[in-house]
This record gives sequence, C-alpha cells and structure tokens, in this order.
Amino acid sequence: MNFLIGIDPGASGAVAILEKSGKLVHVFDMPSVEVMAGGKAKKRVSPEMLAAELKLYADQGATAVVEQVGAMPGQGVSSMFAFGESFGLAKGVLAGLGIPTSTVTPGKWKKAMGVNAGKDGSRAKAAQLWPTQAGEFKRVKDDGRAEAALIAEWSRLN
Repeated sequence: MNFLIGIDPGASGAVAILEKSGKLVHVFDMPSVEVMAGGKAKKRVSPEMLAAELKLYADQGATAVVEQVGAMPGQGVSSMFAFGESFGLAKGVLAGLGIPTSTVTPGKWKKAMGVNAGKDGSRAKAAQLWPTQAGEFKRVKDDGRAEAALIAEWSRLN
C-alpha cells in the first residue's frame, strides 16, 4: 500500500498520513524536544523521533510533500532560523528514509483546497473532509495537524 505524507514544518507543525484513497490514517504533532537556547527553553524538532514515526511508511512506498516555508513579516531572526532548520530537518529525515519528497507553497495548496487565509479555515476544511476524525482538529493549536492533512490531500489530488 502506498501512503502520502503531508508535513507542516516547524516545532509547532504536524505530520499527516493518507492512504492513496484519501483515508486519513494518522495525524500527529511534529515530534519535538525542549533545548536551551540563549538561556531560554525552546521547542525544536527531533529528527530522531520524526524518523521513528515515518519509518513504517517508508517501507511501504510512501511519498511526501513538505510545505515550502519562508520568512514571515515581523518574525525575528532566531525564529526564522529555527523555522528554516525545521524545514531542512524534515526534508533530511525524508531523504534519509528514502521517501521521495516535493514541496508546495502555502498559497498554492490553500488556493487549490479552497482554504481561506485564517488558521480556522484549515481546521474547518479538514473536519469537513474527515468528519469521523474531526476531533483531531478541534483545538486552535491543531491548525498544524489540519494543514498537514490538507497538504497530503492536495498531493493526492495533484
């Protein structure tokens, strides 16, 4: 069986796994750990934990799409660096597992999926597409899960 993996990168992002039929198999928050940076505890993606979660799917012919992130207005330099690092770690883990990977910009997948710019739009659309798993998207902080699932669905449809 082949799977589609959608990744919303970042320490607050998420990963979603779809079957080729569109069935949502698994959705989870990006595995992360707290590290000390500049005297403060910061949340960072754990490549080891991410690899452990995705290995099963690598062995079953999965492909992946990672959201192509960029700097956001008002974002600090260290935040931009951490966000870019998360993107690179996700792509590196996928490459290390031999999972063919592509990227998509937020504007492209959101327009194709009919999602408005707000985070609630992604949560509402994901709940509509997978009503039996709507609980996965119920909290405001579940926007990453919703976006990862929608990225995977965008990949399935394109």
